[in-house]
Amino acid sequence: MTRKELDAAGIHDPALRSAYQRCRALNARHGRTYFLATRLLSPPQRPAVHALYGFARRLDDIVDEPAAGATPATIAAELHTVEHRFFSALATGRSEDPLLASVVDTSARYDIADRHFRAFFRSMRMDLTVTDYPRRAALDDYVHGSAEVIGLQVLPVLGTVTDRDEAAPYAAALGKAFQLTNFLRDVAEDLARDRVYLPADELAAFGVDRDRLGWCVEHGRADSRVREALAAQVSVTWTLYEQARPGIAMLHPVSRACVATAFRLYREILVRIEGAGYNVFGRRIVVPRPRRLAVAARALGHAQWLQLRNPAPPTGA
Repeated sequence: MTRKELDAAGIHDPALRSAYQRCRALNARHGRTYFLATRLLSPPQRPAVHALYGFARRLDDIVDEPAAGATPATIAAELHTVEHRFFSALATGRSEDPLLASVVDTSARYDIADRHFRAFFRSMRMDLTVTDYPRRAALDDYVHGSAEVIGLQVLPVLGTVTDRDEAAPYAAALGKAFQLTNFLRDVAEDLARDRVYLPADELAAFGVDRDRLGWCVEHGRADSRVREALAAQVSVTWTLYEQARPGIAMLHPVSRACVATAFRLYREILVRIEGAGYNVFGRRIVVPRPRRLAVAARALGHAQWLQLRNPAPPTGA
């Protein structure tokens, strides 16, 4: 299937094909919901989405999964090196690094703005020094670079039936909604990395602080105050999904099934958090694989029908 996708996307250089294939494998191994949704895109679109995912995953792993013996200084140096190499590659249009080569090619094909990548690097650097967010505005600043710009990077690949600038706020909102959903699901995992991605003042309104979250992690359950605080955060995230929803209709027809499926599956994580009584400490809340496959299967026929009736959006559309 990768050969078909690469041929359809007009990617013929052997080294570049290999680079894109590595990104696809990375997405399949780690992306789960995200990778499943990409199967609903037309073949020419998929390599670019895999490249963007692989790039984001690599930077995230530098920060969150450092090599044994790494220190904050060595992690920062590695991130700086990748950043320098990436923007140098953007300027020249080529890189010897397979992952960078694929995302540089994607950026050129779809005219993705450099500022979206710069914002992403900035948020990754924040993870090296920032462990708490005192107010919503501070968290929003981080999430712009860690999630909203992902939606903006992918938007040219998805294509739109409106002016791209009109669709951009909705793409950013959906990226943000996905990120906030992950933050709610991963409170315990993030706390193990000494980070809390929830506004401290909003938690404090319910009598919740870092120590109380730590108690919940230790005991594998949420107490009454934490349940109330997380319920308020879930409510904020539900609102964000509703703000993002109109953007799906602004996408190119062949892209709507993919985004609608991701939208549905990520929202279901919130449903399951609510169903667990907001206990995100005992086990990781996920949408089971059979459920994910069932949702995707229902969307597949419609996606294929749309792909037959509509050509994939042109690059840079």
